[in-house]
Amino acid sequence: MTDAFTPARDDLFDVRSQADGPTGSLPLTDDLLRHAPSGTIFGLTQNVGMGADPARSNHPGVLILSTQGGMRHPDGTPAALGYHTGHYELGTIAATVADSLTSGGFLPFAGFVSDPCDGRSQGTTAMFDSLPYRNDAAIVMRRLIRSLPHRVGVVGIATCDKGLPAMMMALAGSPSVPSVLIPGGVTLPPARGEDAGTVQTLGARYAHGLISLEDAAALGCAACASHGGGCQFLGTAATAQVVGEALGLAVGHTALAPSGEPVWLEGGLRAVRALAAAVERGQRTSDVLSDDAVHNAMVVHAAFGGSTNLLLHVPAIAHAAGLRRPTAADWLAVARSTPRIVSVLPNGPVQHPTVRVFLAGGVPEAMLHLRRLGLLRTGVRVVEGGTLDERLDAWEESERRRRFREILAGRGFDPDDVIFAPERAAEIGMRGTVAFPTGNLAPHGSVVKATSIDRSMLDADGIYELTGPARVFTAEHEAIEAIKDGTVQAGEVIALVGCGPAGTGMEETYQLTSALKHVPFGRRVALLTDARFSGVSTGACIGHVGPEALAGGPVGKLRTGDLVRVRIDTAALTGSLDFVGRPGAELTPEQGAVELARREPTPGLAPHPELPADTRLWAALQEASGGTWGGCVYDPDAIVSALARKHGTSPTQDGPSTLDP
Repeated sequence: MTDAFTPARDDLFDVRSQADGPTGSLPLTDDLLRHAPSGTIFGLTQNVGMGADPARSNHPGVLILSTQGGMRHPDGTPAALGYHTGHYELGTIAATVADSLTSGGFLPFAGFVSDPCDGRSQGTTAMFDSLPYRNDAAIVMRRLIRSLPHRVGVVGIATCDKGLPAMMMALAGSPSVPSVLIPGGVTLPPARGEDAGTVQTLGARYAHGLISLEDAAALGCAACASHGGGCQFLGTAATAQVVGEALGLAVGHTALAPSGEPVWLEGGLRAVRALAAAVERGQRTSDVLSDDAVHNAMVVHAAFGGSTNLLLHVPAIAHAAGLRRPTAADWLAVARSTPRIVSVLPNGPVQHPTVRVFLAGGVPEAMLHLRRLGLLRTGVRVVEGGTLDERLDAWEESERRRRFREILAGRGFDPDDVIFAPERAAEIGMRGTVAFPTGNLAPHGSVVKATSIDRSMLDADGIYELTGPARVFTAEHEAIEAIKDGTVQAGEVIALVGCGPAGTGMEETYQLTSALKHVPFGRRVALLTDARFSGVSTGACIGHVGPEALAGGPVGKLRTGDLVRVRIDTAALTGSLDFVGRPGAELTPEQGAVELARREPTPGLAPHPELPADTRLWAALQEASGGTWGGCVYDPDAIVSALARKHGTSPTQDGPSTLDP
C-alpha cells in the first residue's frame, strides 16, 4: 500500500501559524459601536480580511449572484470544466460587473449556485434531478440574498434551462431589493457543422445508417463553437433569456447576445448603470414585476415560438413574485391572439441560429411589432426605470438598432426575414407555437409544439390527424431502443407513461423527440407522455399529459395495441388525445373514457427504482401546490393546509382541531 502520508509538495513544512493582518483601521463610528448588530461590525472585519480597502469596507454592498461553473487558469485555459458552456463563461461578465460596481462606489460581493445541463443529462438518471433542481436553486439563491443583510441590490447572472428560471424566481422572491438580470447569452454556431440540438441525434442517425462514425465524431466535436452561452436554438435556455427581458428584469437588447463577445460584456455595464439608478431612486424588484409584465412575457414567448418548458417556469416566477399564476386557458388565449413572427431554430421557417435573432434586433424589435398590434401592456415599468413604451421608443430611434441590423444584412441575411412583420408572417403561413390538446387520455390537458409538426402531415386547414396502435413504454431507455432497433413503426403512437413528477421528476425526453425528427419514418409517428420535452423538440410530440399516470391519470392505463386518435388543429391551437378502442372494436371517445375508468394501470407502471428520495419529496410538495399546470412550485400555504387537513389540525395551532378534518 502506498504511504498515504508521503508529502505531495516540497514546501510541506513551511507552515505559518500567525500573520500580521490588514493594516489600517475600520471606518467605525460611535453610533455603529453602540447600536449596530455585531454582525455589521464583524462583516467589516471580514471585508478587509478578504482584501478590501478598509476605507471602502462599508461602501454599499451589491451581491453578484450567478450560476457560474468551472474554473480557469489566468491564461484562460480550463483548470476544471463546468457542467456546460452556458455557465463556463459567466465569470468573465461577473468580473466586468464587479469592476464597474467598484468604480461606481459600491462594494461587490459574489455568490454562486451552479446548474446542471439538460443536454448532458439526456437519457440518464441525472435527468431525474433536472426540474426539481430549479426550486432547490431558487431557495438557495434567495437564502444567499437574505444572508447578505446590508446589500442594497442584486445582480443576477444566469444562462440555461433551470439556472436562469431559478435566478428569476429568486429575484422575484426578493421583492423589496433592487435587482437586475444579466442573461448569459448564446453559443456561436460552427462555421461548418451542426447546431448543438442536431448533434444530440448522432446516436439515432448512426443506428439507422444515416451518418458515418467519422462524420459523427467530427460534427460532435465542432458543435459548440465558442466557450460560453446557451445552445444556438430557441430551446429553454434561449427562451428563458427572452422571457427575462420581456418581463423587464433585464435591460433592453441583452437576451441572446453572443456570450464572451464585447456586446455581451457591454450588456453587463448597462445592467450596472440600471441597478445603480434603481438604488438611487429606491426602485424595487416588485416595481418591475406585475401581472401585466407576466402577460407581456407570455405574448413575447408566443411571438418567438418559445419552448414549452416556459409553461412551467413563467407560472413559477409569477408565484415567487406573489402574482397570479397563468393557467392553460391564459396560455391558449395568448397563443391564439399573438402571431409567431420570429424565424429561428428549431421552428423555422428558416433555421436561423439565435445570434442572428439578436443581430436582427432581438426582443425589442419583436416588441415593436407586438406594440403596433396592441398586444402589449406598455405602461409597465422596466429595470432601467422608465416604462416599456419609453424603452421601445428609444430602441426604435437608436443607432444601436440600425447598426446591428446593418451588420446582419452585410452578412447576407435580411433582418426582416428573421423577425417578420406580422403581415408578412401571415402571408407565408407562420402559425402559433403551442397547442393544448385535451381528451379522455388528457382530461387536465397536454401541450404540443404545433409549429414543429412536419408540414407534410397537415391537411389544407392545418390539421394533423393520426389514429394508430399505441406502443406503450414505462421507461425512456426502452422507448429509445425501440426507435433505434426498428421496433417502432410508422403509423404508431408511442406512449411513454410514468415519467411525470412522481415517476422520474418529470424528466425531459429530447432524445426521443430528436430521434423521431431524424429517422426516416419519424414524422409518421406520434408521441405522448406525462414527461416534458426540450425546447428544441419537434414532431407530433405531446407532453405534460395530465393527470400524470402515477397520479391515476388515464394515460397510465393504455396497453400496447390500443387505438389512439390524435388530432391537432395548428390554427386554433387546440386538439384531442383519445383512446378509441382496439382494431376491429372501435369506441367513441366517451365510450373509451368509460373503458379506461374500469382498467387497472398498465403493467410495470411504478416510480423509477433510482428516483432520488429528495425528488420524491419534491414531487409530493409540487403536487400539493398545484402540480404541473401550477408551475411545479412550492406553495407553503397550500402545503401547510394539506398537512393540517391530514392531521386534523388548524394551520395555526399545535393541538387537535375542534373543526371537522
